[in-house]
Amino acid sequence: MPQDPHPRTASRRHYLMCPPTYFTVSYSINPWMHPDRPTDTDVAVAQWERLRDLFLDLGHRVDLIEPIPGLPDMVYAANGATVLDDKVVVANFRHAERAGESAAYKEWFQNHGDYDVVPAAHINEGEGDYLVSGTRILAGTGFRSDPAAHQEAEDVLGAPVVGLTLVDPRYYHLDTALSILTEDLIAYLPEAFAPASREVLAQLYPDAVIADPDDAAVFGLNAVSDGRHVVLPKAADRLAAKLAERGFEPVGVDLSELLKGGGSAKCCTLELRHADPTGAAR
Repeated sequence: MPQDPHPRTASRRHYLMCPPTYFTVSYSINPWMHPDRPTDTDVAVAQWERLRDLFLDLGHRVDLIEPIPGLPDMVYAANGATVLDDKVVVANFRHAERAGESAAYKEWFQNHGDYDVVPAAHINEGEGDYLVSGTRILAGTGFRSDPAAHQEAEDVLGAPVVGLTLVDPRYYHLDTALSILTEDLIAYLPEAFAPASREVLAQLYPDAVIADPDDAAVFGLNAVSDGRHVVLPKAADRLAAKLAERGFEPVGVDLSELLKGGGSAKCCTLELRHADPTGAAR
């Protein structure tokens, strides 16, 4: 495995999160959701609070959006929008069960800061499928976001979009199969992508961390990196070891209850990227 001799440096981030106050699994819109299996909202809240506290302990800013009854998936805040340089593309969800979240996230951005807010015209599921990687945006399609939304995101956010096709329904969003570690380094599961997309990723990121299927299956790639610390499911132990070999500090968390809805650390975390680099401290 490639070794990186350079020390990893953390940068302070600004996140938006939503408490899982009304979390349950009452419908199924991805392979992880089984309404016949019980969920424990109190456990989900406790696990989510641990994740939020970890971010705060690492020095990041965390803002909260108020959860809404009847929208149990609102906890997966990453799906609500994509934010770059204070420009916001608000999600347009594929499934009716989540459609109400769009208005909630739009209202939050309109009422918090000087954001340029644009509701997506095409199906676009926020940072679930749109991951900012340095000067480009990696954009997933195949299960949720419409390919037509890629051009829309590029036009609004002002960064080139690289389309990637997902082929495994377990990894229905890009952020379940790929994680941004630094501006020029990613971790991903090749098997989750169409052959042409694998070729693109291999060309753009020749030194990428390659996850194994077992770690991907516990949502190890649904991780949050600040450039040094990588918060990921604690069950993804082999991936954590690979990250440590590359100079990162893996921080394991238990989000097993929220995995019942098809999400983990990244799904719960929407990054707010500001045009002013000091914006995270506003």
